[in-house]
Amino acid sequence: MTGKGRELADMMERRKVDILCVQETRWKGSKARSIGAGFKLFYYGVDSKRNGVGVVLKEEFVRNVLEVKRVSDMVMSLKLEIEGVMLNVVSGYAPQVGCELEEKERFWSELDEVMESIPMGERVVIGADFNGHVGEGNTGDEEVMGKFGVKERNLEGQMVVDFAKTMDMAVVNTYFQKREEHRATYKSGGRRTQVDYILCRRGNLKEISDCKVVVGESVARQHRMVVCRMTLMVCKTKRSKIEIEKKTKWWKLKTEECCEEFRQKLRQALGGQVVLPDDWETTAEVIRETGRKVLGVSSGRRKEDKETWWWNEEVQDSIQRKRLAKKKWDMDRTDENRQEYKELQRRVKREVSKAKQKAYDELYTRLDTREGDKDLYRLARQRDRDGKDVQQVRVIKDRDGRVLTSEESVQRRWKEYFEELMNEENEREKRVEGVNSVEQKVDKIRKDEVRKALKRMKSGKAVGPDDILVEVWKCLGEAAVEFLTSLFNRVLESERMPEEWRRSVLVPIFKNKGDVQSCSNYRGIKLMSHTMKLWEKVVEARLRKVVEICEQQYGFMPRKSTTDAIFALRILMEKYRDGQRELHCVFVDLEKAYDRVPREELWYSMRKSGVAEKYVRVVQDMYERSRTVVRCAVGQTEEFKVEVGLHQGSALSPFLFAIVMDQSSEEVRQESPWTMMFADDIVICSESREQVEENLERWRFALERRGMKVSHSKTEYMCVNEREGSGTVRLQGEEVKKVQEFKYLGSTVQSNGECGKEVKKRVQAAWNGWRKVWGVLCERKISARIKGKVYRTVVRAAMLYGLETVSLRKRQESELEVAELKMLRFSLGVTRLDRVRNEYIRGTAHVGRLGDKVREARLRWFGHVQRSESEYIGRRMLDMELPGRRQRGRPKRSQTPNSTMAKTKELSKDTRNKIGDLHQAGKTESAIDLTPWGQNDHKNGEQKSQNHTGDLVNDLQRAGTKVTKATISNTLRLQGLKSCSARRVPLLKPVHVRAHLKSAREHLDDPEEDWENVIWSDETKMELFGKNSTCRVWRRKNAELHPKNTIPTVKHGGGNIMLWGCFSAKGPGRLIRVKERMNGAMYREILSKNLLPSARALKMKRGWVFQHDNDPKHTARATKEWLRKKHFKESNGL
Repeated sequence: MTGKGRELADMMERRKVDILCVQETRWKGSKARSIGAGFKLFYYGVDSKRNGVGVVLKEEFVRNVLEVKRVSDMVMSLKLEIEGVMLNVVSGYAPQVGCELEEKERFWSELDEVMESIPMGERVVIGADFNGHVGEGNTGDEEVMGKFGVKERNLEGQMVVDFAKTMDMAVVNTYFQKREEHRATYKSGGRRTQVDYILCRRGNLKEISDCKVVVGESVARQHRMVVCRMTLMVCKTKRSKIEIEKKTKWWKLKTEECCEEFRQKLRQALGGQVVLPDDWETTAEVIRETGRKVLGVSSGRRKEDKETWWWNEEVQDSIQRKRLAKKKWDMDRTDENRQEYKELQRRVKREVSKAKQKAYDELYTRLDTREGDKDLYRLARQRDRDGKDVQQVRVIKDRDGRVLTSEESVQRRWKEYFEELMNEENEREKRVEGVNSVEQKVDKIRKDEVRKALKRMKSGKAVGPDDILVEVWKCLGEAAVEFLTSLFNRVLESERMPEEWRRSVLVPIFKNKGDVQSCSNYRGIKLMSHTMKLWEKVVEARLRKVVEICEQQYGFMPRKSTTDAIFALRILMEKYRDGQRELHCVFVDLEKAYDRVPREELWYSMRKSGVAEKYVRVVQDMYERSRTVVRCAVGQTEEFKVEVGLHQGSALSPFLFAIVMDQSSEEVRQESPWTMMFADDIVICSESREQVEENLERWRFALERRGMKVSHSKTEYMCVNEREGSGTVRLQGEEVKKVQEFKYLGSTVQSNGECGKEVKKRVQAAWNGWRKVWGVLCERKISARIKGKVYRTVVRAAMLYGLETVSLRKRQESELEVAELKMLRFSLGVTRLDRVRNEYIRGTAHVGRLGDKVREARLRWFGHVQRSESEYIGRRMLDMELPGRRQRGRPKRSQTPNSTMAKTKELSKDTRNKIGDLHQAGKTESAIDLTPWGQNDHKNGEQKSQNHTGDLVNDLQRAGTKVTKATISNTLRLQGLKSCSARRVPLLKPVHVRAHLKSAREHLDDPEEDWENVIWSDETKMELFGKNSTCRVWRRKNAELHPKNTIPTVKHGGGNIMLWGCFSAKGPGRLIRVKERMNGAMYREILSKNLLPSARALKMKRGWVFQHDNDPKHTARATKEWLRKKHFKESNGL
């Protein structure tokens, strides 16, 4: 398949093929990708040298994919819904005749499993390379095959017939009488045979009107495409054409030229006025109309195929000439026709390569600029979406599990589900008591409030129903601030917002778990008016000044984050683990928390929190007469009212929910960390199982009486330092699920207080992030700098999440670094065979060591905790004293400050403390006596470091210890270390000297003529500029040439220009500059382009010898294999 994708798509378009099964793709991975002309390939493979299967679909059928099953690299299947009919397409590749019997049995077993998983009422079509001959004639097998096979049946062909009998299938190829040329699917030399077959259910055989082999196509050299025409018997339903709503191209406002033009046209539309009209409807309509005229609107059509924009007319003409030459050669097998076809094949390959190179060079040049950053991430997201199997679901299941296929029934089901979800309340107590409302005068909205809210609004978000983005107001500047201030004051005074703001569009987002056809596995996000969100932010800022939320709430609160709650819980668990005491934790989950909040409880909670009645009525107006529609894959549903719950996607909803939770838990919550909340995620902790069970029941009662329901299935229980027979907790008589690990706010906590599972989850999260941007990271033409930037912002951010609260072991830190280097090597196209050091990989991608980044994050977090107030939860947890004795043995890793949190790279904490304490006591340096461990830390730390004594003084001062330079210098001398100038690395190390002398002895008696037949090759870095300053290091006597005590030279790490050259006794060969990184692949490429031309130019005799040194790039397995294939005589050993 490599290099054949676009040609395959062009052939399918020309032959009008809608679905194609392909085998021997030899592509590793399990993805879907566009191959051009609207066709999409779903493939699976585990080895790039053998096997691999795939299915190619036309664009109109890609949207009908319901499920993709990748069983192995020999079997995969797709399920499609076509006009209400379920069609299963299976692609298979059977082992060849000479393969092991076990491999063949595995293939047929996998194919049987796929067939058994398909309901009998659904249609099945199998397109496979069975590598068997069913033979001519059908005596005894009339029910499963026709008479028109090819040649005699073999053992593999008998397996195909037996499978057809078992599964009630029919071999379609054999039912249609054709010439042997149109029946033979495999042609090699003078041999013709039939090994590729199409199978379908016997009951659906009447739907197939024709089946034959297509000749004259050059996509595959030996196999030929088998085509059948199938007419599905469906109840034709007229599908309404989904009109894509045309949106104004507001994104153009990011350029100053478009902004200025828009402002001028808007001013002209307003009759030359600078101030916008007071009426919202008039202003909104003028803005929309001006935006359409100046910026244009989206066409609603499919975007240009970015994967094949190089497919120009010249390439198409060359492909056509190659196809005609192949057809001519098939008809007349002469050497002249064969030579013509081979020449055109080579020419097409060159032209395709040139067209691709030109198109992608322009793209990557633009991506390498600052302006191309957004295009870069957009390209990554686009390729990630293209790689997904199912992009949208056009069929769903009703409440009874039946699959709905018609557009009307699907729309009706989406409306039914969300209308029921957003308009039904849970059972709750009817509120009898009231609360006194706060009647007070409310100040008018000020311009600075609007400016702050406008600044906090993010750009680039999806537009709401009114088709006015926040970018419009940012573009209009002060005129927009004046208009919005006036508008918001009128809304505040009248307590009535524009009717246009009450409409919203609800978009179902799949939760990536469960059945994709079940509505309950989707989360509805509302697209609302951006201007209304701006109004909500103004109101929210005022409410936050009035309402004081409890300290136990960490969600959407200023100066609080998930890290605070995670850190507090981890410290609490570590304290109880070290004290050998039990700690019982219950993680409470609420069902549909946002969607089921009763509106009456919201108004009550706001009044009880001291919110002025004016603001209560303003918020009530936001939710009054709110209407929404569901936008799904088959269009938009009818509009329906929303009378329960908070708006998902609203700027004000998180704070309103925090108010409700604050008032609902007022009587049951305890101080942190025994109770912690992050929005609707609640954790309850206690020292006894009975107490935590009692607290859980009190929480359940308090929440359910307010209309919020605790989920019995998702609430989980964990016990730290559990003793035998401690049991579990119960909720309303039902046992709560007991777990040994729990994912709390995205970070995994374990019952034993360790973090091994969290490290594995961070690695998995990083790989998931890497796969999302693999289309950019693995693109060879994108520079390493850009790849490093994408990696740091997407992949490493996912890997480092929450690790500032975790104390890692060296083994766990190494596990993270190994995963990171695997990703970086994948991204840069470097393998272990290239023998490139990790330091070079990190330097090329501009990515520092992960361990250093983790320590930096932990030190930063430790400083944040230490600088915080004494009431801060992190400080209170660190200072918490817990009775109990630590178990025998080495202390466990923890986050307490006497552990590794405050370590530096130079000296251990014990060493720094001893030096500082003795110096403050007035003792001289002679009185400082370090332990053997302290001496080792001291020596090792200083030998690895090239810091001056001033750097050590500064580090100790930052750690809280005041020491002079003299004290440090004298202490270092007592340990046998002195400050010396770093020596430069010798040009030849001892190992190199020995290798040179050995080679010289072996060839000492060779005649001079032999050396004239040797070509030497090498590469080197050259310094164009550099520093001549002296570097001081701490070292022992006679250790001046130790690698840790030297500085880089031209040969060892310096320079900024790389040259490769060759020469012989006859003269010099070629000398070239290496512009890209020098690795094994680049070295082989240089040799392929320059070695043989140099030998010809020097007029070397036959059997000349190529000699290079033992650099890892030269001795790599891939390089040696390349030299062997090119029949070069190699000599190394120097």
